[in-house]
Amino acid sequence: MPTYDYACPKCGHTFEAFQSMKDAPLKTCPKCKKTGVKRLLGAGAGLIFKGSGFYITDYKKSSGSVTSTNGSAKSSESKSTASGGGAKSSAAPKSS
Repeated sequence: MPTYDYACPKCGHTFEAFQSMKDAPLKTCPKCKKTGVKRLLGAGAGLIFKGSGFYITDYKKSSGSVTSTNGSAKSSESKSTASGGGAKSSAAPKSS
């Protein structure tokens, strides 16, 4: 449920109300008890990424390396390793 900001034009009192989006806007000022309260436009709340488990905090790196959740860095380039069975790399050799 969002928090809405209200202002009373008669007494100048500003306050917040925790309401459902389906609720009608408030009309009465809690301070002066007069009607005519206006709902203010708010900037909204931004997202805050705290802790682990988010791409932006754990994995996004501009240097090309990827950091896993255990803190060890891994290269983003894939390297082919030959296993004991004589596996071949799928990369084509460079010609000069």
